[in-house]
Amino acid sequence: MRGIRPTELPEDFWIPIPLDTNNITSLSPYLVPQDHLGSLGIFYSMSAFMFFLFVTGTAINILTIACTVQYKKLRSHLNYILVNLAVANLLVAAVGSFTCFVCFAFKYMILGPLGCKLEGFTATLGGMVSLWSLAVIAFERWLVICKPIGNFAFKPSHAIACCAVTWVFALIAAVPPLVGWSRYIPEGMQCSCGPDWYTTNNKFNNESYVMFLFCFCFAVPFCTIIFCYSQLLFALKSAAKAQAESASTQKAEREVTRMVVLMVMGFLVCYVPYASFALWVVNNRGQTFDLRLATIPSCLSKASTVYNPVIYIFLNKQFRSCMKTMLGMGESDDEESSTSQSVTEVSKVGPS
Repeated sequence: MRGIRPTELPEDFWIPIPLDTNNITSLSPYLVPQDHLGSLGIFYSMSAFMFFLFVTGTAINILTIACTVQYKKLRSHLNYILVNLAVANLLVAAVGSFTCFVCFAFKYMILGPLGCKLEGFTATLGGMVSLWSLAVIAFERWLVICKPIGNFAFKPSHAIACCAVTWVFALIAAVPPLVGWSRYIPEGMQCSCGPDWYTTNNKFNNESYVMFLFCFCFAVPFCTIIFCYSQLLFALKSAAKAQAESASTQKAEREVTRMVVLMVMGFLVCYVPYASFALWVVNNRGQTFDLRLATIPSCLSKASTVYNPVIYIFLNKQFRSCMKTMLGMGESDDEESSTSQSVTEVSKVGPS
């Protein structure tokens, strides 16, 4: 579907419909429902889905943070990074998913250009923190298990520094559209906002920003995750072969292999559609595409606020045990250690 040309476009939105009207303002996604972009059922279904992400993502990430504050034994260096991930997820769920829920219910960006910038900024900021946190978790596991620099101890101070770096990198990615390098505009069905992938506006240098995001904010973390987890699996397999008779080592390998596969799959589901869609649009200017499909990448990235905690936290037995205790469901403190602790134990028998 070809949109209105950038030269005919006010600076605060882009209309993805055929150019069959001279009254651009009457079709603004900030002023009127975008009924021409989809059926009532699609808009309300998306609103319901965003409400689910808002409620579930907010609750699950608040519980994660509260659990870590309450139980000292959870305040390990790895769990600091997991909490950092939870804070980022909470930002996206509480602001990004909620604004999308409201806008899909009204079928247009009822919050206006300022609300669009707020939603786009918070979603990008939280998403980038989440993305870099996943890379930091992979890097931390590589340092602990594979010991590439000897017996270096990854301490809480290192974890806190890494968390701070994720926010610095995220701000580097999220602030530019607010100050003139690209911009935040309604995307897909015009009820959520993100960076301008669509237009070739020289004033905003959109294409250079898209390439910056792809290289710095996707390719680098992605390569880090793939490299670190592949090295981790190789190290665990070597440890398992060296101690084939050890049931605990074999069990740790299976657990970590499962978690690594889920981690990588979660990363791919969350970020590959967004990156692929942005690159496709940049390299296929003027080509038609279904706006309902264009909405999917944004939805998948926001859905990570729910499935990331499930993968990284609820599969951690120690975290799960503490959370059950906090919620009054009760569980013995003598329960088996978390998967991350099992991994550290495996590192003692791995190659030094």
